[in-house]
Amino acid sequence: MYGLFAFVFQNSFLLRGIILFGVGITIGSIINIIAYRLPIILEQKWERYCASTLKIDQSKLTKTISTDKTCQSSYCTSCMTKPPLWANIPILGYLLLNGRCSNCKMIISIRYPLVELVTGLLFVVAAYFSNDTLILPAYLIFISFVLCLILIDYDNLILPDELTISLLWLGLLFNIHGLISGSIINSVYGAVIGYVLLWLVFWLFKLITKRDGMGYGDFKFLAAILAWIGYIYIVPMLLIASSLGIIYFVIIRIKAKIIPKIAINNILIPQYQLPFGPFLGIAGIFLLLFGNYIKIFFNI
Repeated sequence: MYGLFAFVFQNSFLLRGIILFGVGITIGSIINIIAYRLPIILEQKWERYCASTLKIDQSKLTKTISTDKTCQSSYCTSCMTKPPLWANIPILGYLLLNGRCSNCKMIISIRYPLVELVTGLLFVVAAYFSNDTLILPAYLIFISFVLCLILIDYDNLILPDELTISLLWLGLLFNIHGLISGSIINSVYGAVIGYVLLWLVFWLFKLITKRDGMGYGDFKFLAAILAWIGYIYIVPMLLIASSLGIIYFVIIRIKAKIIPKIAINNILIPQYQLPFGPFLGIAGIFLLLFGNYIKIFFNI
């Protein structure tokens, strides 16, 4: 029976797509959780480390991992009520709740079902390009990690080492025999060139402007992506990411003229922060899935 299912799965895109869409929206729900909770957990970890270093009584800290409910299970951020079990069903739960908390009726961000939907669709696209029992899981792992990093960087302007370094090592591991990049040499060169290139850009920008232009997390993220797809994609990678960044910058500049400041936690701040990680991530997923077409276009 298993052999028959495996045969049909590998030879039927429809079945493969349906199964992976279901898996994708489920993974998308997990990505939403990680993107929200991991920065909180890291902040608490840093607070406790600083408190320990400075000999501060840790009982005075406002939150700990053990007491913060948002780091334990799903709760409404407004009334802290735990939603019914069926509300956690990806996409469907949001629709059944009509986009509102079942208790306080606070509006739930539409981003949650959108992330689930996008993850599901990307899994289906990955299934279209491959049914290989090694390459397809690698694609899904890459997409999941990158989507999570995109959300975290967009929200918090950080790219946690816990994810970027893991992504880098996984890229090298999957490419020991050139599964995706063609050879381990392409992957190693990609990791080194990706990191060093942005490191040089960072210091050149700092020498000219006397301020930081990006974070070290961006170096590691680019290195991790190129460890997966290989150094040959460095030019289209930076072209796509930079173009997306410029478009986004123009949009927020226009928006800033209409609404000069935005409110976060009732504090008005200017709209000038521009994370580069999301654009690297989008370019990385695009090149992973459509890299063969890009090779033809760029003649690489």
